[in-house]
Formats: sequence, C-alpha cells, structure tokens
Amino acid sequence: MTKNEKREHGDVLYEAILTLKDLEECKKFFSDLCTVAELRAMEQRFEVAMLLSDGMIYNDILERTGASSATISRVNRSLQYGADGYQAVLPRIKEKLGGDGI
Repeated sequence: MTKNEKREHGDVLYEAILTLKDLEECKKFFSDLCTVAELRAMEQRFEVAMLLSDGMIYNDILERTGASSATISRVNRSLQYGADGYQAVLPRIKEKLGGDGI
C-alpha cells in the first residue's frame, strides 16, 4: 500500500464522520469506533482546550478535569502551534452552548 493509498483510507473515516446527522448518531458511532478510555481521553482533551481558551490556568484545569499537566501542556501546544482544528471548532461550540462553553 502506498502512502497516498493510506492517506485516502484515513480520509474515509473523516468523510464518514461528516455524514453523521445528529448528536445521538455521533455518540453511537464513536462508541462503536473507540474504547471507553479513548473516548474519555478525547473528551478530557476537548474540555481542557475549552478551559485554556477561556484563560483558565493549568492548576485550576488540573483540579477541575483531573487531566495531567502533560495533557494540559499538549493541548496548549496544539492550541498555539497546531493545525487550527481547535480554533475552528471552539468558537462554534461556545456559540452553540451559549457563549460560556463548559
């Protein structure tokens, strides 16, 4: 399998995610796709990203989420130097949740 074929196979997953119609379908799909631990880790990282983007400090995030300082640092690096995925989603979800996020 070539590198392009691998990339195309990976794209199929993201295309599948884009076909999900609502929250319930999304939960069911990710429940089938991921282990409970994987889901919890992703949920925790996203919560950390929301809190960091709201200006919360590491110690408060650690206390609130139970995330390790390494996880908080990794998420912060992604917020600062990543592919801007968080920056695309965070304003949308905060608006949907009423502006304050979590």
